[in-house]
Amino acid sequence: MTKFIRLLIAFCFGAMLLPAAVAADAREYVLGAGDVIRITVFQNPDLTVETRVTENGSITYPLVGAVSVGGLTIQASEQRIADRLREGGFVLKPQVNVLLLQIRGNLVSVLGQVNRPGRYPIEVAGTKVTDMLATAGGAAASGADTVVIVGTRDDKPFRAEIDVPALFQPGGVDADIAVRGGDALYVQRAPVFYIYGEVNRPGAYRLERGMSLMQGLALGGGITLRGTDKRIKLNRRNASGEVDVIEPEMSMQLQSDDVVYVRESLF
Repeated sequence: MTKFIRLLIAFCFGAMLLPAAVAADAREYVLGAGDVIRITVFQNPDLTVETRVTENGSITYPLVGAVSVGGLTIQASEQRIADRLREGGFVLKPQVNVLLLQIRGNLVSVLGQVNRPGRYPIEVAGTKVTDMLATAGGAAASGADTVVIVGTRDDKPFRAEIDVPALFQPGGVDADIAVRGGDALYVQRAPVFYIYGEVNRPGAYRLERGMSLMQGLALGGGITLRGTDKRIKLNRRNASGEVDVIEPEMSMQLQSDDVVYVRESLF
C-alpha cells in the first residue's frame, strides 16, 4: 500500500470519527457553583484537597491560590490546575486528577404534575428538557402535554413553553432545548371538562386535543335511556369572564372547563 493511500484512509477514517468525538466532548459535565471535587497530584500527596466550587466559580488550591474552574469540564479543570502548578514552578510535570464527589451546582427543579418532583443534577452538558422530564419519572396522568421552563439566559429572564408531543413530529426535535443550572420545569395540570345530567358516568374528564362533544359524551359512558341528545346545553366562559350557554352540535370541539349538561327526554 502506498504512502498516499495510507494517508487517504487515515484522513477519511479520522473525518468519520471527528463528529462523534466532538459530540462526546460537548456532552461532558461542566463544573458549577456548589460542586464538591477532590484534587490529587501524582506523587504529591500533600496536594490532595477536597473543596467546593464557590459562587463565582473558583476554588482555593495550595500554592497557587484561587483557580477558576466554573464552566470547565473535568479534563479542562485538571489542565488548568496543572498549568498553574507548572507555571509557578511548584511541580515540574504535574499529573492532576479531579474527581467529582457531589453535584450541587447544576441543578434543575422539576415541579408540578410529574411522578417524582424534585431537584435533579445536570450530569452531562447538553441535557434536554425531555431528559430532565424523564429523570423526574415523566408527566403524571393528570399532567398536561406542555412543559413550561423558566430560568435565565444571558443574564435575562427566560421563559418558554414546550409542546412535548410535538417534539416527536417531523422537525419538532429542535424545540427540545438544553436546560441550564437554576432552571425550573413546570408541568401544569391537564385541562378538563365537566359533564353531568343524564349520562352514565358524570364527572370531570381530561380534555384531549381536538375532542368533540360526541367523544366527550362517549367518555362519560354515553347518554342514559332517560336522556336525549336533542336538548344538550354547554356552558362556556368567554373572554370577558361571563358564561355563555350554547346549544352545541355533536361535532363541536370542547374547550377547557366546558360544562356539558344532558337533559332528560320529555317523552
